[in-house]
Amino acid sequence: MCIRIAVAEDLPEIAVWDPDEVSILVARGVQVHVVIRELHAILTIDLSAPAAPGGALLCFCGTRLELPQELAPLAADVAEAG
Repeated sequence: MCIRIAVAEDLPEIAVWDPDEVSILVARGVQVHVVIRELHAILTIDLSAPAAPGGALLCFCGTRLELPQELAPLAADVAEAG
């Protein structure tokens, strides 16, 4: 089962791993580049997911993870801005 990423309200941190739901919850309202940095750290350091070229987020099984619709357009803007 691949990891899911979801946006949530009132989290104590920017991103939180929930092993019961096999998901990473992301705080709503945090700047997208900060969220992506936190997700990358959780995935590669805490969960031993492989690092992907170009900054793609990968599950520990190697499957590319998609951001929730709420974050996807913002992440594309960040990537284009460089």
